[in-house]
Amino acid sequence: MDVLPEPWMRGPIEGVHPVLAPVLYSFQMAREDLEKYTAGLPPAGIWATPHGLASVGFHILHIAGSTNRLVTYLQGRELTAAQLDAMEAEKSPGEPSREQLLGALNHAFGDAEAVIRAIDPATLGDARTAGRKRLPTTVIGLLTHIAEHTQRHVGQAITTAKLATVLR
Repeated sequence: MDVLPEPWMRGPIEGVHPVLAPVLYSFQMAREDLEKYTAGLPPAGIWATPHGLASVGFHILHIAGSTNRLVTYLQGRELTAAQLDAMEAEKSPGEPSREQLLGALNHAFGDAEAVIRAIDPATLGDARTAGRKRLPTTVIGLLTHIAEHTQRHVGQAITTAKLATVLR
């Protein structure tokens, strides 16, 4: 099987300004890494909390939910009641399957990608606020955080998946 280079090393994304592309590369890398490192992991492994770590399932669900919320701020909007309820539900989501989790992630990334692709690079310095405290940031600040937050949780999910596999 040929191993592809990381998404950012596959060339420019057609129709996407190079300053916006890193977020889309981050999403693709998250999709591929989470698919790879959860393959063959049984439901108990998806929801295991080895050494008290958050489960793989939590991390995937949180990446999807936080991406949705951060893109709302990116658009200059406030969170809806449904988004706040979904955020609260991340704490005890039941045990959705790996396929359901990856499906939710793909859906969140797809919605976010549509918004990001439509951003005018001239607006990158525009003011935005984030969170209930409406903390100050910018369009580029939110884009950067979306990418790095995604990768942070992907790394945690991979570590937890490896531990769940070893401790089976």
